[in-house]
Amino acid sequence: MKTKLQSLVKTALIIAFLGGAASVNAQTRVDNLRPYDQSGINVFDSPKDTNAVFDGLNVKFGAGFTQSFQGLKHENTAAPKTANSLYKMTPGFNTANANLFMDVQLADGIRLNLTSYLSSRHHTETWVKGGYIQFDKLPFQGKFWDDIMKITTIKVGHMEINYGDQHFRRTDGGHSLYNPFIENNIMDAFTTEIGGEILVRKNNFFGLVGVSNGMIKGNIDSLVATKQDANIHKSPAVFFKGGYDKQLNEKIRVRFAASYYTNQSSANQTLYAGDRTGSSYFLAMEKAFVSLEKPAIIEKDAIPADPNATPAIVAVPAQDGSPLVPAVKTSAANQFTSGRFNPSFSKKVDAIMLNGFVKLHGLELFGTFELAKGRTNTELVARNATQYAIDAVYRFGKSENLFVGARYNTVKAEIQVGTAVAPAIQEINIDRTAFGAGWFITQNVLLKGEYVTQQYKDFAKTDYRNGGKFDGYVIQAVVGF
Repeated sequence: MKTKLQSLVKTALIIAFLGGAASVNAQTRVDNLRPYDQSGINVFDSPKDTNAVFDGLNVKFGAGFTQSFQGLKHENTAAPKTANSLYKMTPGFNTANANLFMDVQLADGIRLNLTSYLSSRHHTETWVKGGYIQFDKLPFQGKFWDDIMKITTIKVGHMEINYGDQHFRRTDGGHSLYNPFIENNIMDAFTTEIGGEILVRKNNFFGLVGVSNGMIKGNIDSLVATKQDANIHKSPAVFFKGGYDKQLNEKIRVRFAASYYTNQSSANQTLYAGDRTGSSYFLAMEKAFVSLEKPAIIEKDAIPADPNATPAIVAVPAQDGSPLVPAVKTSAANQFTSGRFNPSFSKKVDAIMLNGFVKLHGLELFGTFELAKGRTNTELVARNATQYAIDAVYRFGKSENLFVGARYNTVKAEIQVGTAVAPAIQEINIDRTAFGAGWFITQNVLLKGEYVTQQYKDFAKTDYRNGGKFDGYVIQAVVGF
């Protein structure tokens, strides 16, 4: 009863909140804000307008909604009803995702953003992604400050870190309108951290320097020393970005960006595990059951024929015929990173991302090369991970409201295998090919679909991803405003 009451109260508040947002004058202006509709596509950084006139405190609400229908199938080399058996999927609707944006013009050249996840795959409750204050002007008098802020933007808060250009084209919870495809890169470089950034733009060149706490949340705890790593000092994360962005003529635009991110000692570094909403491929390449770290209640029988009738905790026959393994049934909320790969650089990471973007008439080419190196606090030697991705999208029709596209994405990485006593490194590969198409019915409403194939190569025979593959289609209805 309490849960139902909380759900009803939350729903009522959301409806009232959105109702209030709808009553706000549609012409409410918040300066230097990347639009949440179609006009925000290919806007890599927030706009810079120092000539805007402040006319008082303004509040603007926006939202992103995504409802998907999925028809994916997957396979691996595991025998049926063993520890590595995959979750049984059938075509159907996934849980809808929703974001709420609040942007406030606080003062002349000073903007505040607060983004909340109303609904996501990983969380059933409403929660805050983060927020920041952006300064395009400073409240100081004098030509010196005016000249500096004509080319400078400062952001401070708990915010999405501006590492690389790929995060400007990714799906973020319910806000999937910027992404011409269904899912993000296999190795999804995205995280929210507490820190600040200074971005300078002049003559089509740009440069950024930033520093953050290097963790997805605030943390005042001491680090835990391990046998492999006695360093308990927490280091900040430092990141840099530089590049060139120019509209060469009416129909040709080029942009190149290089980024570097480093964190030498963290309690929980999440550069590749910072998305807490979840992927858009629900339960693709996920095991039917996940082993428990600690034994709990163990049923006497093995997995029944109907997995939906399985109790919360069962005994799963191990892949190699060893004794039964206590396990819990997989869920879309708990196993929320389906189709992605996290290299597990939780203690230390150094990462470089190179991006290139060319738009010629309606044709867009966007490329990503990424090289990362890092380890956990139980490893002695850093491991490597490399990622390539190339998107080709052709937009056509009135206001480029139709598009078709193709993406190839591959990851080659070293993962830790073996035991704590006898660790070993194994090199694996993951490849994805996706074909997509979309229709902007209006600037705020998008219908898009994708056919995807993803393969897992060189994983150990005892790994559930050995011989893994998933393919099929996903269709999404998207709203952004």
